[in-house]
This record gives sequence, structure tokens and C-alpha cells, in this order.
Amino acid sequence: MASMGTPPRSVDPLVVGKVIGDVIDMSVPVVEFTVEYGSKQIPNGVEIKPDAAAQKPRVHIKGSRDSNNLYTLVMADPDAPSPSEPTFRELLHWIVTDIPECGDASEGREVLEYMGPAPPAGIHRYVFTLFRQTEAEQVPHKPPEGRSKFKTRQFASDNGLGLPVAALYFNSHAANKKR
Repeated sequence: MASMGTPPRSVDPLVVGKVIGDVIDMSVPVVEFTVEYGSKQIPNGVEIKPDAAAQKPRVHIKGSRDSNNLYTLVMADPDAPSPSEPTFRELLHWIVTDIPECGDASEGREVLEYMGPAPPAGIHRYVFTLFRQTEAEQVPHKPPEGRSKFKTRQFASDNGLGLPVAALYFNSHAANKKR
């Protein structure tokens, strides 16, 4: 017999994976975007081997071609150098600004070159966070000083980006060292 209440809510993988909390604040996704490594589109929370993500992914923002909206994409690892001691939290892997709605990251301005995952120990989360830009001029055109101890929240705040409009993450393990 079916229950008369509301259908069970699916649990948000960003909550389960503690991306919300460690990297970003809770927000309502208002934009859809896809991340593809090779021909494989990645769902939230999937595991990807580091070598499968060595080349920059294709990131596509869904929406209207008539829109003037521009987006900033940040990719960071909150688990560096290891999930038990994330002293570099967050390690910055990629920043692309000025990505047009209904476009790809390749059409934006790469502020910081893509660096693929290379987890030295444990399982790391790699988080793609998408922000809608208010004005293109507000987002920095020069990369941050270094890749470690980056803070996605602080970057968004410093650049007037507000809450994320979408986020996605994957897991990657340290490769077993051959003896």
C-alpha cells in the first residue's frame, strides 16, 4: 500500500559527501551544468581514476543562447594532502571566468590552468563550483598567489559572486604504489 505522505526525498550527494559544509554553503541549484572526461559525463559523487581525469574536462553550462549571463567555474580539492589531515584545504585545481550561458568552459577565460587529480593518500573529493557573475569586470583576471589553502567561499565573497548556482564533485583515490 502506497503511503499518502510526500514521496521520499532523495538525499543530496553534496550533503552526503560533505561538500556542503567543507567547501560551499547550502544553496539551491539554479543552473544545470555537465562535466565530461573523454566521452563520459560524470554524475555527482562518482569515482574517477586520476589518469582518467588528467586532461581538462569539457564543462557545459545549460541555458539560453540569448542570455548574457556569464559564469565562473572553480575546481578545488578540500582533502589535500590527505582526508585525515587536510592542511592544504582547499587545493585549487582550476579557475575559468566569463563562461557564456549555453557554452563551454573552453569559451571562457582560463585564469588558472587545469591541474588533474593526483591524490597522494586516501580518497579525495574534487569539487566543481559554478557561480553566476554579476559583472565580468569583478572577477580577477590574474590567478591567486598559490594553489594551496584556497577558499572557494572566500573567493566568491571577494569577487561578489554570491552563493554557487550549481556544484558537482567526484572522488579519486591515491594510486597504489608498485613495489
